[in-house]
Amino acid sequence: MAHTLSLFVVLYVTWLALSGHFEPFLLIAGAVCCAIVVAIARRMDVIDHEGHPVHLTWRLPFYWVWLFWQIVKANLDVVSRILNPKLPIDPVHEWVPCTQQSDLGRVIFANSITLTPGTVATEVRGDRIEVHALTSEGLEQLRKGEMDARVTSLEGMG
Repeated sequence: MAHTLSLFVVLYVTWLALSGHFEPFLLIAGAVCCAIVVAIARRMDVIDHEGHPVHLTWRLPFYWVWLFWQIVKANLDVVSRILNPKLPIDPVHEWVPCTQQSDLGRVIFANSITLTPGTVATEVRGDRIEVHALTSEGLEQLRKGEMDARVTSLEGMG
């Protein structure tokens, strides 16, 4: 029920933010439309812990801050390698382990890898992710497992 209620709240807040109308009739009409969408989603059985991950809500902002910092550092590394021809670029393609227990956790991990410049997740298979990295140092950072551990902690399994 928490997923259903939170979906309604997210839809209604989004509707309010995008519409900008606060007349009573339109507020009620917006609420009715959001309720109909939520009812249809419930009937289709698409409201679950992965489709609408309420359980991540309080941990997610902390992870985003950490991920943003990793993206900034990786951007600086890639830019320095582009601007300084003496720094090596030796692409590597290998599998890295992932410890997430859910599909959602593995998707978050793979997307985090891809969002970080210099690395791209190309395939997820079981408990490992295939990664293409601009340098072996970038791949080594993933092998150390800090991002993996943070995503596992985010999903509440670690």
